[in-house]
Amino acid sequence: MSDHIKIHKAEGTWTVRADGAVLAESENALELIEGSSDPVIYFPRADIGMAFLEPSETRSHCPFKGDASYYSIHASAGLIPDAGWSYESPKDGVARIRDHIAFYPHKVTVERI
Repeated sequence: MSDHIKIHKAEGTWTVRADGAVLAESENALELIEGSSDPVIYFPRADIGMAFLEPSETRSHCPFKGDASYYSIHASAGLIPDAGWSYESPKDGVARIRDHIAFYPHKVTVERI
């Protein structure tokens, strides 16, 4: 793993909300810190209402984490495109984020409760 990426269990209970609806709640979320960037919370798929998520055609590549797939959210106000992403086959050094999804805090509410 790149020395500038740190992954540890996120303390407490974390939620994801879109248009007031709770899409995820987890006591098993992971916090990923990459360099000087803000921490990113990754939620286990088992703790996410996957029925609200739809795979998107969007893809991206990170040289440290691998290839990311994106998800749009079906919310009461309509579709929120590319609101979350996942590394389906992350690089070995960040394998802990496999089967987890992170969300953009400017598209949904991600918070510790």
